[in-house]
Amino acid sequence: MKPVTKSRIKLFYTTIALALGVNSHAQQAYFIDGYHGGVWGHYPDWNTRFMVDMLNKNPYWKINLEIEPETWDRAAKIDPQAFTEFKALMDDQSANGRVEYVNPAYAQSYMYNIDGESIIRQLGYGIKKLQATFPGIQFNTYSSEEPCFTNALPGILLSYGFKYASLKNPNTCFGGYTKAFGGELVNWIGPDGSSITTVPRYAIEKLEPRSTWQTIGWNNSPDYINAALKYGIKHPIGMTLQDAGWKNGPFLDQKDTVTRKQYTTWRNYFEQIVKGEGATDWRLSQEDILVNLVWGSQVTQQLARRVRAAENKILQAEKVAAITALSSNSKPTANFDDAWRTLMLSQHHDCWIVPYNGDKGDTWADKVKSWTANTIRQSDSIVQASFNKTNGNAGNNIIVYNTQGHSRQQAVNVAIPAGMVIRDAKGNAIPSQVNGDSVLFVANVPSFGYATYSFEKGKAKPSAGVKVTKSADGKYVLESDIYSLTIDANNGGSITGWYDKRYKKELVDKGNVNNFNSLRGNFYEDGGFKTTKNSQAQITIAEQGPVRATVLIATSIAGTKVKQRISLTANDPVVDMRVNIDWQRNVRVGEYVDKSNYKWTDYKKPFYNDSNKLLTVFPLALKDQKVYKNAPFEVTTSKLKNTFFNSWDSIKNNVILNWVDVMAGDGSYGVALFTDHTTSYTHGNNFPLGLVTQYSGMGLWGRDYFTDGPTSIHYALLPHVGLWDKAGIWSASAGWNEPLLALVSNAKLASANRSLIEIEKNGLAITSVTADDKGLLLRVFNAGGASGNKALKLNFAVTQAQLVELDDRDAGKVNVKKLSNGSSQVEFSVPKLGFRTLRLVR
Repeated sequence: MKPVTKSRIKLFYTTIALALGVNSHAQQAYFIDGYHGGVWGHYPDWNTRFMVDMLNKNPYWKINLEIEPETWDRAAKIDPQAFTEFKALMDDQSANGRVEYVNPAYAQSYMYNIDGESIIRQLGYGIKKLQATFPGIQFNTYSSEEPCFTNALPGILLSYGFKYASLKNPNTCFGGYTKAFGGELVNWIGPDGSSITTVPRYAIEKLEPRSTWQTIGWNNSPDYINAALKYGIKHPIGMTLQDAGWKNGPFLDQKDTVTRKQYTTWRNYFEQIVKGEGATDWRLSQEDILVNLVWGSQVTQQLARRVRAAENKILQAEKVAAITALSSNSKPTANFDDAWRTLMLSQHHDCWIVPYNGDKGDTWADKVKSWTANTIRQSDSIVQASFNKTNGNAGNNIIVYNTQGHSRQQAVNVAIPAGMVIRDAKGNAIPSQVNGDSVLFVANVPSFGYATYSFEKGKAKPSAGVKVTKSADGKYVLESDIYSLTIDANNGGSITGWYDKRYKKELVDKGNVNNFNSLRGNFYEDGGFKTTKNSQAQITIAEQGPVRATVLIATSIAGTKVKQRISLTANDPVVDMRVNIDWQRNVRVGEYVDKSNYKWTDYKKPFYNDSNKLLTVFPLALKDQKVYKNAPFEVTTSKLKNTFFNSWDSIKNNVILNWVDVMAGDGSYGVALFTDHTTSYTHGNNFPLGLVTQYSGMGLWGRDYFTDGPTSIHYALLPHVGLWDKAGIWSASAGWNEPLLALVSNAKLASANRSLIEIEKNGLAITSVTADDKGLLLRVFNAGGASGNKALKLNFAVTQAQLVELDDRDAGKVNVKKLSNGSSQVEFSVPKLGFRTLRLVR
């Protein structure tokens, strides 16, 4: 039996609908038809010829394309004549043209589940590829068959030259949909204030009855059109981007002469049909993008972790290459194209929603494993080459690189023998401790630059650090200069006390039924709800010393061994945590469903219910809690009373991308949770902050999502005062994802410590530094500072500075001030939660 695929599901139901003659007879209606897919998802070799023939046969037909850009390389080889004819149809890029490309993304990512820089590269690489394939192609409208939306898209799209967007995905809502809002047009306003003219999912566009994948806007039914007209929508429009490979041709009834007048491109619709019509402003929240995947399932979890690791690696490698080039007064030469290609492919929406699809050994999940491994391997190779170029052979120096835009103190490991004294550039001995075959010390490195240290034989002076004490009642206390954490072996290794010495604040809600940092979930085949707090834990002191202390907690849940790791570092407010669950079989955890009575069209789905999944929970002693969470180039103030739902018609956006921050209602104190992968989180009026840690059970289309090996997760907690923006949570998370990099070297650098770019205390974060044939491209994100002028100090020679859009258009003035020491200061305006790209010519 072939695996269930989205293509087979949609084709089956579309065939039924068309056989019944489902269409609209309303004269005042329009329809977006076209194709979705590509060489990686679905694009049969005959598809190019089919599109050409059907366009020639049906001169009234217009199509909108969301086809993976790599597809055309194969299409040109398989059927060059059909490809030539198709290119001729693409030549007309006017409003009257019959073909519009509506999503140039390289691999059709969902967008909301990846880094903002990844979104920029998805569109940038895709546009470049398509421009080479179809000279003269234009990109006017962004539209997607899947819920490939995130609320920061307006600023990104406009910077690439897009004019319009659609928030509809009426025929593929398996993974979600946007909130129903407004009428004919809205001004979709992003978090940075950017506004793009958009067709929303109308307020009247209800979810289709007896369906878990469609809204009523999928086929221009009379009911849909009449409801829209009654609501005051003058030019209602429906939409279905067919899967490439469907043999319908025009999607609506071809025998109906009225439907032939309805087909349009989005470009034509915006520029001729609704031109001059008014639009309602809509500041779309990330929580208005109602999306969900099988969060917590091992396959989704593992691919999300791999994608995040690859993102971190490649972005940091780009920055290291830039630091090396700037330090040596040379040009970055590393080529990242292939590394980005495989990362972008791993971000394809099908990887995330149908990870098990494909032949054995070649499923989407298998592809992600291979693709991300290539990205990481190439990124590591480029970093190593950059180190070698600057540092030469190993010696007795240590070079520590900081790829973030603010100075940092962070622990680093270096592979040097024990019995060494580490000294900073001034010759001062600094605390260190042996860590297996390496030595651990806290490096202090200036912003976007490096610091040098040296080592020699000797005995480090004793110093206060982080210690662990054990009491007779089974409690262990980790104590640093900042915190005191109490871990109770008799309560499954839960944290029963966490005191912040800085602000005299106890963090643990000791009256909550859920213990802090404990695991709990519904093991419906193994006795129901279980929690680690009810087991006896074995606690081992893994390390303690002047730099860091770590305890290992061994416990169990539902008969499965669980190992947790908690580390405190001196002078570091981030508490680092890990969990490993040693599954020996497929242990079911989540909501139970009777599979014999289940239909995949049922609204209620067990994987929606996070309350029954295995969670790592953090009950916080904060009154009137409020939640803030990040998304690509965005931070959202949550309006959810709770994160829970169990039905397709009540999806909530409970996604954690990098971090979720829980604040006391008065804004005085909060605790941020960092995670190493995109997943979902829990929180409610009577439910603590929690990280979805495991789900095993029925997933989409009734597919079994199982565990077949250990689960490992890395996360961290950061207490702070003040709201996320004042507390610098975005930058702290970025630093956790891009740790300091250290390498032993014999280099004698001109400057022992050097900052290439200084952006301290203005709220900006460096998201990328790359090179093109015109100069260095520096992109910054205003991650919490007020809107307005910002100043950067560039500690290298600059002859010209220019703001540019993502498509290389001029984007405004940059004031450059030459400083006496050969440095420059550049000033430019950037809104809060906005990004800017500077081209620097040296």
